[in-house]
Amino acid sequence: MMRDANGRVGRSVRERGVALPVVLVIVSTMLVTSAAWFETSLFEARSAAGMADHLQAFHAADAALIACTRTLIDGTAAASATPAQSGEPAGWKRSDTFAAQAATPIASWPASVRPPQCLVEPWRITTRPEARAYLVTARGYGATENAQSWLQMQVVFDGTRVEQHWRRIVTRPF
Repeated sequence: MMRDANGRVGRSVRERGVALPVVLVIVSTMLVTSAAWFETSLFEARSAAGMADHLQAFHAADAALIACTRTLIDGTAAASATPAQSGEPAGWKRSDTFAAQAATPIASWPASVRPPQCLVEPWRITTRPEARAYLVTARGYGATENAQSWLQMQVVFDGTRVEQHWRRIVTRPF
């Protein structure tokens, strides 16, 4: 700082204009931070919507699986008594078979693009030839066709005892 002829303190040419770059740096930092927070919140919103869609599909498939399993245990499900081959059925893995034979146990599901479906296939367990077994496969939808959840229940009738083994299919078979 310098003093002028009247004794007042003044700023030198080098000291003038320092405030503007400092303010611009602070504003730029705030802008970058705001943009990062906006991107993060946008990502979180998309993630939450995807999770909600997935849960919608999961609950639809679970409801269809429960409904179809109950009708099978009650004896009212439409499934043949004897399986065509030994080993685990694979009809649920083929699009044409699933579309042709799947039942719609629930007429509609809230916020789903389609109602859930299930397929009951007879199963011959080679280690337990006296038991009757069935593979129940259910598919539920979310808000879009791509949001699908697949669940299965293995139901085994061995005399008067009924065994149920639940499993989730992680990837879509077709």
